[in-house]
Amino acid sequence: MTASPLLGRPGAVEADGPDAGVAAHYGDPLREQRLLREGLAVVDLSHRGVVTVTGPDRLSWLHSLTTQQLVGLAPRRSTESLILSPKGHIEHDLHLVDDGETTWITVEPGTSAAVAGWLDSMRFMLRVEVADVTERYAVLGEPVRAESVEGEPLAWCDPWPDIVGDSTAYSAVERHPGADRAWRELIVPRESLEAAVADRPLAGVWAAEALRVEAWRPRLGYETDHRTIPHEVDWLRTAVHLHKGCYRGQETVARVHNLGRPPRRLVFLHVDGSGHTLPARGAAVSVDGRDIGFVTSVARHFEDGPIALALVKRNVPVDATLTVDGLAAAQEVIVTP
Repeated sequence: MTASPLLGRPGAVEADGPDAGVAAHYGDPLREQRLLREGLAVVDLSHRGVVTVTGPDRLSWLHSLTTQQLVGLAPRRSTESLILSPKGHIEHDLHLVDDGETTWITVEPGTSAAVAGWLDSMRFMLRVEVADVTERYAVLGEPVRAESVEGEPLAWCDPWPDIVGDSTAYSAVERHPGADRAWRELIVPRESLEAAVADRPLAGVWAAEALRVEAWRPRLGYETDHRTIPHEVDWLRTAVHLHKGCYRGQETVARVHNLGRPPRRLVFLHVDGSGHTLPARGAAVSVDGRDIGFVTSVARHFEDGPIALALVKRNVPVDATLTVDGLAAAQEVIVTP
């Protein structure tokens, strides 16, 4: 994927790692967070992949392959779904919306070819066509209450607060902080990317990531590794329907849900902010000098200071004070042990 043309905007500093190709920030990450929170800014997510599925069997076919209830999905009603391995490990996270004729899916940067390739291999005799259209379409992120993009073709909205999965199955708290994060991804023709942004303020992916961490929302490749199952990272609430038909990996999902014993659990951390550095992704999380997990995402929030998500062993006491890189970290429960 080539670098975004929005990197030519004043102050743009390119991100690295999975987010290379778009701006990490435009000179003031904390101000950009405030603008996002207020619904005034837009985030360049044009490095995300876009896959389309067409044909009359598209929704029932995707329903049979992935974790979400997709049969009967209304036009322009968005949802989140997962592709699992035969053993129930997470392989792909799909942001999915149907316009009545085409199912549009946005995926993590660099994964669209793998997603489209696997889906295409599963077509058999069904009336579906799969295409990787990343070269033709780009993604923008913004709070839902921001002004609409003129002529926008489609938008995927974060499943909070209007959850379309089996939301009662795995609730850890009465009100999830993600319920206040009304977020969407706009899918626009790539040649119209700059016109779609127009004169609205831009925020970098650092700002978007800080608000994602604040909202306890997992991200593929950050909160997941080769052995992650949906229960560990709180994806049962938004991306898995527990009362639908068979799909690849369902046996593991059902077994672990019924036993209630995922091996790890995602936690939110308030990290001691008295220093000037943030713990690194992958930094060990410990209790009394014993490693019990690792940091998956970290950010400096404009109100809360250093915050992070981490995967820890399921049996770590929920009231234990954790340590990350020598810094004290207070945990909030996301997935109940």
